[in-house]
Amino acid sequence: MKIYISCDIEGLAGIVNFEMEHDDQAIFRELYNQQVGWVLEGIQQSKQNQEITEITISDSHSKGMNLSYQYLSDIDERVSLINGYPREDYMMSGLDDTYDLVFFVGYHAGIGELHGNMDHGYSARVAYNLWINDQAMNETTINAAYASSLGVPVGLVIGESGLEKQLIEKKMMPWVSFVKTKESLSRYAAKSLPRVKVKAEIISQTKATIEREASSFEYYQLTTPLLLKLQCATTAQADKIALLPYITRKDGRTIVTEFRDMKELLNGLVGLVTIGGTEN
Repeated sequence: MKIYISCDIEGLAGIVNFEMEHDDQAIFRELYNQQVGWVLEGIQQSKQNQEITEITISDSHSKGMNLSYQYLSDIDERVSLINGYPREDYMMSGLDDTYDLVFFVGYHAGIGELHGNMDHGYSARVAYNLWINDQAMNETTINAAYASSLGVPVGLVIGESGLEKQLIEKKMMPWVSFVKTKESLSRYAAKSLPRVKVKAEIISQTKATIEREASSFEYYQLTTPLLLKLQCATTAQADKIALLPYITRKDGRTIVTEFRDMKELLNGLVGLVTIGGTEN
């Protein structure tokens, strides 16, 4: 059995703004590593622990240079860590159809969600709104669709209350198990829940997810070809992206393009927001 864990930071307890990554780097990294470590503890406490041969962790925040290989390996010797940037498949690098289950840790609401802490979608600077086949998407659903296209289900999402509202209340992924780490109060404010409560819930829900019957998981399915509509934060960003072939400009900030499958879309999207975010 192989487990894949894709990790971000905006949905973690104790982190409420992007500045903390630089202003309080030691605390930021400790919070990040610790909460990912609780997932590993949950895996170890599951009845299937002895069946698990590999745990791949993808450090998927910014340039992916935040998680500690040493710290996580000391918790569990089966850990492989993917980090660095740029890389193919970005937040889902290394995932293939040999894996059995995916976990999302520290995930956050897509842009525009009321009180979504650090809300954004695949680029806090460039991607304002995202649609695939005219369906509103966030990082969670995009990555879940990619995993599902490989036949691997997402079993558990750990994140903030804005994402919980989108996935469960607004039914973007109502079937997925969810652990809430904090009550988001605004884009740069949140009430982080007591650490002992967050730790216990992460361990408990991780254990429960591992122990579920494989046939009980649902998949996030999208039909191909995939029409991506990207609304940029500024017209200047759309100006640059619109220079590429196969791009249709819909308005000042919105471009549309088509992809054959989720792998092509995932990497194409990362490329588009990278080009749009360049300074010159």
